[in-house]
Amino acid sequence: MLNQSYVHGASDDPLIGQTIGVNFDEAVARWGAREALVVRHQNIRWTYTELQKKVDAFAAGLLALGLETGDRVGIWSPNNSEWVVTQFATAKAGLVLVNINPAYRISELEYALNKVGCKTLILAASFKSSDYIGMIKEIAPEVGHCAPGALDAKRLTSLKTLIQIGGAQIGGEAESGFFTFEDVAGRGSDAEHDQLQVLAGELQFDDPINIQFTSGTTGFPKGATLTHFNILNNGYFVGEAMKLTPEDRLCIPVPLYHCFGMVLGNLACTTHGAAMIYPGEGFEPLSVLETVEAEKCTGLHGVPTMFIAELDHPDFAKFDLRSLRTGIMAGSPCPIEVMKRVIGEMNLSEITIAYGMTETSPVSFQSGTDDPLERRVSTVGRIMPHVEVKIIDDDGRILPPGETGELLTRGYSVMQGYWNDEERSAEAIDSAGWMHTGDLATIDAQGYGNIVGRVKDMVIRGGENVYPREIEEYLYRHPKIQDVQVFGVPDQRFGEVICAWIALSKGESATEEEIIEFCKGQIAHYKIPAYIRFVDDFPMTVTGKIQKFVMRDAMIEELGLAVEETA
Repeated sequence: MLNQSYVHGASDDPLIGQTIGVNFDEAVARWGAREALVVRHQNIRWTYTELQKKVDAFAAGLLALGLETGDRVGIWSPNNSEWVVTQFATAKAGLVLVNINPAYRISELEYALNKVGCKTLILAASFKSSDYIGMIKEIAPEVGHCAPGALDAKRLTSLKTLIQIGGAQIGGEAESGFFTFEDVAGRGSDAEHDQLQVLAGELQFDDPINIQFTSGTTGFPKGATLTHFNILNNGYFVGEAMKLTPEDRLCIPVPLYHCFGMVLGNLACTTHGAAMIYPGEGFEPLSVLETVEAEKCTGLHGVPTMFIAELDHPDFAKFDLRSLRTGIMAGSPCPIEVMKRVIGEMNLSEITIAYGMTETSPVSFQSGTDDPLERRVSTVGRIMPHVEVKIIDDDGRILPPGETGELLTRGYSVMQGYWNDEERSAEAIDSAGWMHTGDLATIDAQGYGNIVGRVKDMVIRGGENVYPREIEEYLYRHPKIQDVQVFGVPDQRFGEVICAWIALSKGESATEEEIIEFCKGQIAHYKIPAYIRFVDDFPMTVTGKIQKFVMRDAMIEELGLAVEETA
């Protein structure tokens, strides 16, 4: 029983002191004949040995282009086999993979490429409404007038090489000034393959290997810099918590550009010999259900909104999901009622909840497959092996168990820092090595964590601290409510009051008065929403993180509230 809100994941299971490339080759040696990667929309089905050949060919090709250890290689693409190959190939070649959000537009792309000095960009032709090739040409019109690999762009001074995914499939030739992915994969000679063997012995597991841009809800996005050691170990211990084995087949509909896909998905699988199964380029609930049934998936990842979309699909009952066992629900707070439905209706009896952030590789807390149901639906589990967490008050003092404060984490998983940004790195990681997450949390006497919300999302109404998550959990009990988000808006009398945006279940209707009556006598009067809006969906990032600041701004404008009232 804890006497303070501090936990340490003591473990007899050692950390992996290897690079991703060396660990991947060991996986191939153990499980070479087993299925490694299935990408349904590309009709791809590769064993570990076949995947290794693709990875080594592309890694050698990148070296043949003249890339050197530490160079940054961006990837701007939805989920596909090329993304997976690139992840492992760049690690083997000692290159830093820069994940670029598929939803980025021109100014965001330009900022990201220049911030980290990308020398090469691997990009899909298009995805949904995004014309990637058109956008890169707008920033760098010089691309149409140069040989592949010889870009000299005024606005992108570091970028020299563009590699197009899908050139062969969409007409056989790349755009002018672009290499195709297939062309690069065929360029490596024996010399480059020999160089990969040399690099395997030279690269160090503390080398930076991945830059992921945080969402940048305020100011410009920051490039969290992660090492082999950071993400390889996090992937391994996440897989351990799910009890993954080579018999498992994990359906991964979450985006690869985020830790959820490339770490909790790919690295959890490769460290356990499991199969990575991709249902499509982006999330679509029907393709997920079809994939789980057809591929007999034993695991399924997703953010809460994905699971809700799957459960509420009109054809949900037609699919045989009996193969499912485990998976992860994460990315945003997991509603208790949704968790219960996932366990009861999707056969995910051993699904886990995970909590973390990009800057911590990402997972710090995860529930166990054998934790009691009540613990799994109402907490984020316990501390991960080899990680520390403490909960502090505004003065930096550790709080007693059960009290709410900011969550800080320390250990192998903490990033090296934000790329080329010492000031913001120092703000995030203190002199004792603690990462300040900005999340409000509690740790109970048994060591289970619970995320209350964001420090900046906490509402102070008339001097009372109100945590939106608590109100959301209560409103989820209403039979007509499918999803709900609660936040504060300015108020002259109370400083702030509660606002709830509610998405009703299909075919349902409700009134504001009905919702308020549901709250009366059940939650404290100051927690009852002053404003209620019924909406079809919520503004969110491509990873499913709800953007409450967008909702707040919309309500301030709708209600005609003066912005200075928020001060």
